[in-house]
Amino acid sequence: MVKERLISLDVFRGLTILLMTIVNNPGDWGHVYPPLLHAEWNGCTPTDLVFPFFVFIMGVAIPLAMPDKFYDDTTFNKILIRSLRMFCLGIFFNFFGKIQLFGLDGIPLLIGRLAITIAVGYALMGSFSSKVKNILAFSILFIYLFLAYSGIEAYQDVRLPGVLQRIAIVYFVVSLLYLKTTQKTQIITGLVLLFGYWAAMTLIPVPGFGEANLDKGTNLAAWIDSILLKGHMYQGTVTWDPEGILSTIPSIVNGIIGLFIGKILLLNISKIQKAQKMGMLGTSLLFFGLLWDVVFPINKSLWTSSYVLYTTGLATVFLTTLYLVIDIADYKKGFKPFLIWGVNPMIVFFSSQIIPQALVMIQFKNPHNPETQINLLDFLYRFWIAPFFSNPMTASLAGALVYVCIWTFILWIFYRNKLIFKV
Repeated sequence: MVKERLISLDVFRGLTILLMTIVNNPGDWGHVYPPLLHAEWNGCTPTDLVFPFFVFIMGVAIPLAMPDKFYDDTTFNKILIRSLRMFCLGIFFNFFGKIQLFGLDGIPLLIGRLAITIAVGYALMGSFSSKVKNILAFSILFIYLFLAYSGIEAYQDVRLPGVLQRIAIVYFVVSLLYLKTTQKTQIITGLVLLFGYWAAMTLIPVPGFGEANLDKGTNLAAWIDSILLKGHMYQGTVTWDPEGILSTIPSIVNGIIGLFIGKILLLNISKIQKAQKMGMLGTSLLFFGLLWDVVFPINKSLWTSSYVLYTTGLATVFLTTLYLVIDIADYKKGFKPFLIWGVNPMIVFFSSQIIPQALVMIQFKNPHNPETQINLLDFLYRFWIAPFFSNPMTASLAGALVYVCIWTFILWIFYRNKLIFKV
């Protein structure tokens, strides 16, 4: 069977990575429109859809990339190394701002950090033999863990979980489920994970806190994070991580549901029939997600089972709509910018985590107050963007959109030259 690349899926991926870039790069974090922020706890904003959409899209892509379901040791090794490379890239984002080199500071330290970034990026995204990929990935992971637990002050609180780390784990599990199990087993696995997580979070007492609860910092997931990830969690949290250990379990189901959609797209039926099946599944997931929300609230930080169903339902509906418009009606006008973003998401994800941190390290005298310092990121926003807007929230959004425009130009160059960066 020939691998099929869906334009609608690439466009959906592009829309998602573009939204991620906007919400992660406001001009001013103190002035952001509410839809571009995560929900405080329970609930779901457009920003809370980005991460689960990525996981879903990855699940859809798995059967499209491996339609023949051929499995051997080589296939397993490819899945393992790709997962490990993603995992290591994700951890590097957390290390970048903590790298120390021979007592250097300021611009010299920034140059050193960027040199290491290029080396790590090449090692984890470069094209090598399987043996070299193995050696590089495992070596880098070992270095991370050594630094994190070595007692070296600079790295003693470096965060280990993260977005790419969770995506890597889900990719590994879902790929093996697809290649090694039947659809019945996959459905049972998904149900067990969702209901098992619900039961664990609502029935198991939390040591040191008492009865099971879903409150911030005192729930079972938070307790497990505080034990197994002590000192290596998200900055600003003390006892839990939004991409923690227990909450990673239900996120696997986002990938499994995406897998089902990918398999529908491979069925030997008409495109209209495929869209009908996808639409019915999407609306059903939405319904059951909202129904479950009554007793197990939709919550991104806990990645609740209702959140899984709700977000995969929305993702399925969005993809179905794009599939109807682009792949069935053959209407592609206006989607090219999103396609350009969608075929090269990894380089945006990687660079967008590094560039803001790098710009903050470049500091100089504030032109309006020579007695104070200002970093380059703040300078560009305060003096080149914010003065054109009276509403600070609009100015902040404009800062994010300028960043998007710059990336669109870069990605257009990559697209024209057929440069695609993968792990």
